[in-house]
Amino acid sequence: MQNNQSYQPTIHYWDVWTDKDGVSHQSRRQIEDFTQRGIAPDTAPQWMANLKQPGATITYTVLPIGWVGKWHENPKPQWIVPLSGRWFVETMDGQRVEMGPGEISFGGDQGTKEDAQGHKGHLSGTVGDEPAILMMVQFDEKPSME
Repeated sequence: MQNNQSYQPTIHYWDVWTDKDGVSHQSRRQIEDFTQRGIAPDTAPQWMANLKQPGATITYTVLPIGWVGKWHENPKPQWIVPLSGRWFVETMDGQRVEMGPGEISFGGDQGTKEDAQGHKGHLSGTVGDEPAILMMVQFDEKPSME
């Protein structure tokens, strides 16, 4: 995967929908409206596509092979769900967790304080020889975990 504007990622999905006669169908569709930008100010660019819903935003991102961001906080509370590939998150305490499909992460590190090394929030990046495709469900406020 290239990390430039000439490459445009596509994520395929099945759309289950109802026709005017009340009959359900399935159609193969694509998410194609990706732009290349950082998830937070001063972070490395990644491919991003947003679907906005009241109270939440769903973002799909494609992290290119070898991508490593800069230290940053999650911009808002968000669930991060790997769809394919692998990625890592390293927190300020030095813990590094690698995740792949079926493993999820909750990004609630807003309000961290910069440490002596200039680290704030977390560091993340891809692992292995394929892009990491992630779905993020971002909230205006931290959801209750009860």
